[in-house]
This record gives sequence, structure tokens and C-alpha cells, in this order.
Amino acid sequence: MPWVEVLSLLAMLAGCALWFDSFQSREAGMRAVRAACAAEDLLLLDDTVALASLRPGRDDEGRLRLRRVYRFEFSDTGNNRRNGQVTLLGSELVALHLPHSERSRLRLVGTADDEQNRPFPRLPS
Repeated sequence: MPWVEVLSLLAMLAGCALWFDSFQSREAGMRAVRAACAAEDLLLLDDTVALASLRPGRDDEGRLRLRRVYRFEFSDTGNNRRNGQVTLLGSELVALHLPHSERSRLRLVGTADDEQNRPFPRLPS
């Protein structure tokens, strides 16, 4: 086999290995995002993550891995879009960023039961 064919075959194998590793990392990121959205009672929009950054990085043991940052969109009220991101080193979760939701700023003002138990009289309409 000539050396050009051997190099081409090795490049194709490396590309396939990168694709398979990226597929596994993306699935790990999706699992983390789905779990975080479920725990925070948020709606994951489009049910997907998009690769925003790919660069080399080192793990805790000093091994060289690919550091991937995925972006995704979620909604906290059902009628808005908010951006979040998840960072993976290999297939290991490093960070998950969900900006503060507006839901935490909302508070219950009153219910129908509260109107009957008010200590002050209701003004005529």
C-alpha cells in the first residue's frame, strides 16, 4: 500500500473516532441539560444542544481531552427564550449554566380563598 493511501485511511479513522466521541459527548450534555431543566421546572426548547466551542483541555489527571461547550435554549415562563450552556471535558460534565429565571421573582399575590378570609372589608366596585 502506498503511503498516501495509508495516511488517507488513518485520517478517515481519526475522523470517525472524533465523530463518535462527539456523538457521545453531545448525548452526555443532553442528559445533563434535560435533568437540570426537569429539576428547575424549566422547558427545554427545541430539545437539542448546539456546539459553540471545541478546543483541547486537560482533566484532573493531566490527560489531554476535548473541551466542548454546548449552548441551548430554555423557557421559564413558557413564552420566552433564555440561553444556557453546558461545558464538557470529554464526556464528563464540567459546568452547567442556567441564568436566573424570572419565575423566582414572581410571588403569589392572592387566591380566591384569601379574598374571603381578609381582615379588612372589601370596597364596593
